[in-house]
Amino acid sequence: MSLDHRLTVEHEELRRTVEAFAHEVIAPKIGAFYERHEFPYEIVAEMGRMGLFGLPFPEEYGGMGGDYLALGIALEELARVDSSVAITLEAAVSLGAMPIFRFGTEEQKRRWLPRLCSGETLGAFGLTEPGAGSDAGGIRTTAVRDEAAGEWVINGSKSFITNAGTDITALVTVTAVTGRTPDGKPLISSVIVPSGTPGLTVAPAYSKVGWNASDTRELSFDGVRVPLANLVGAEGRGYAQFLRILDEGRIAISALATGLAQGCVDESLKYARERYAFGRPIGQNQAIQFKIADMETRAHMARVGWRDAASRLVRGEPFKKEAAVAKLYSSTVAVDNAREATQIHGGYGFMNEYPVARMWRDSKILEIGEGTSEVQRMLIARELGLTG
Repeated sequence: MSLDHRLTVEHEELRRTVEAFAHEVIAPKIGAFYERHEFPYEIVAEMGRMGLFGLPFPEEYGGMGGDYLALGIALEELARVDSSVAITLEAAVSLGAMPIFRFGTEEQKRRWLPRLCSGETLGAFGLTEPGAGSDAGGIRTTAVRDEAAGEWVINGSKSFITNAGTDITALVTVTAVTGRTPDGKPLISSVIVPSGTPGLTVAPAYSKVGWNASDTRELSFDGVRVPLANLVGAEGRGYAQFLRILDEGRIAISALATGLAQGCVDESLKYARERYAFGRPIGQNQAIQFKIADMETRAHMARVGWRDAASRLVRGEPFKKEAAVAKLYSSTVAVDNAREATQIHGGYGFMNEYPVARMWRDSKILEIGEGTSEVQRMLIARELGLTG
């Protein structure tokens, strides 16, 4: 009995559709947005009309009725051309809408998901803080009950939050300490804070090395009041919830990283055929051939990794270790392929007009965001039964 890793007809049709969209719509425009550090609203709107923001959600909430594999396929094809639009989709779905879908009440789902699935609005996930990144359990943002008013009162700050300050951002789901256990450990809960709530301050966009056409902000909460009904899931379960969300999100980031790695192959192949040196295309030089062969091998294996993890998730099987493996490997090879693609392009690889320069700048964050490479190694070791 042999395993069949081919995509279904529906998944392959989706892949081809997103591939065409990425090359025909995104590729000609995104460089200018990137250079201006400008969010590409028109491209995001087209992605919304295609149904990409609703891919893994049921039709009853305005979704497309697909699965996480479908989301990964779309992310990979987008990132082959540009990572800013890919991370906008990834964060909006995996971090913005998914916590509400996985853990929200029926009322929360019906209120927020239809517009999030359509791409008319974006959601954000407020986890990281200036002093709590990999150690997310060390968050200091608090949400205190005001029983008389029926409200949470939130104070604190969040950093590096994707999709937090666009004109179409509708909400941020914030993790906050809502109490203490008898032995003093923090009870972390998740609370929805709609955009525009008094006391919520959205800082100017960061000046970033890469992902320059995506939105990343710091948020501060000064006496922010939202209804008690905005609690997502059970009180004190926010930490467990975000661990599940990050496990899933690592598959999505892995698909994105694979796309960047494959995009580096695509651009290097094109350049190696067009660029002449010493009277012949540089692609005829074995040194270049071997570089590109290694790049293709890395991209292929990264694809096998994220699709395996996604397939386990879709089948309802354990996938934590496989997601960590996929995220660790794919982010590493994205950086490796971006470095090699830049080298193949020579001086042109250092020019922003060439996509590989953008890919080089965009690759490094993939070894950091949604769990650093060091955290992935910790998770893998733990899943293998090693403790310390």
